Amino acid sequence: MCDEIRERCRWVAERAAHVRIDPERLPDYARELSLSERGRVGSDPAHHALDDPEGTAAFVISLDAINFGSGWFPTIRKRPGMSGYHTIATAWREHVEAHGAPTAEALTALTRAEVCRIFDQVDDEDDPATELMELFTSALNDLGAFVLEEADGSFLAVVEGAGGSAERLVTILDRMPFFHDVAEYHGVDVPLYKRAQITAMDLHLAFGGEGPGRFDDIARLTMFPDNLVPHVLRIDGVLAFDDDLVHRIDAEELIAPGTDEEIEIRACGVHAVELLRDELERQGHHITSGELDTILWTMGGDPRYKARPRHRTRTVSY
Repeated sequence: MCDEIRERCRWVAERAAHVRIDPERLPDYARELSLSERGRVGSDPAHHALDDPEGTAAFVISLDAINFGSGWFPTIRKRPGMSGYHTIATAWREHVEAHGAPTAEALTALTRAEVCRIFDQVDDEDDPATELMELFTSALNDLGAFVLEEADGSFLAVVEGAGGSAERLVTILDRMPFFHDVAEYHGVDVPLYKRAQITAMDLHLAFGGEGPGRFDDIARLTMFPDNLVPHVLRIDGVLAFDDDLVHRIDAEELIAPGTDEEIEIRACGVHAVELLRDELERQGHHITSGELDTILWTMGGDPRYKARPRHRTRTVSY
């Protein structure tokens, strides 16, 4: 699957009309990057274990089940000094700490009103934030039902069913509709699987690469295609968007999911990270695509990147 993601994203990048990779920028950019933070567990709540393996698996998988919504984040009530993601992740972490790790049964019973309360959002059908909370409710309900039906209610059994393979875990999670992250570009399916792949990485980090978090093929994961890493690469000159697309993004116009522009941004981001990883290897730095994603994603929190709008798409994929 990871080979297919790489190949199809390369294929899109070769045909893209709205997004271009600047290969001449890659050598200097590779030298400019700071790699000191790679592989470290930082402030992301998804990377911190609970007291027991079942609880940790339940927390990480349930958080990644709702690890989307960047297209709605400008409309939600955020915590002071926190991004949209950290607002959601911190609220879910606090809920779990107060009430215990979620069970599959509890997830299937969650209502929109309860989800709005957990994340401190309004419950008003005319508010875009409520639309996101409705999607969160569906995602968590679906996850609970899946774990009950496929793993007798055990999140740990879902992870163990992958047999130590991150790629296999992606295929398991792909059975749930909101994890099925495959775009169609010019009649060809382009798998991206941002959230399914990042679930494997988050489990790997939360468990310290041991036990349930040991995936022998963790290095095969691609970057996790969203809207922030391509934004960082654009601001830093690795990606170039056409003028019309830049104008629409700067005007904070929503980019519709499944359009050529939206698919090209994500797919070219994946391919650019692969090219950057190859360049880092040539310069003597062994690094995985997932580690490189984490570095670039963390950089995206710096003021110079936040000063310019990134593309926003209302989708369950990121």
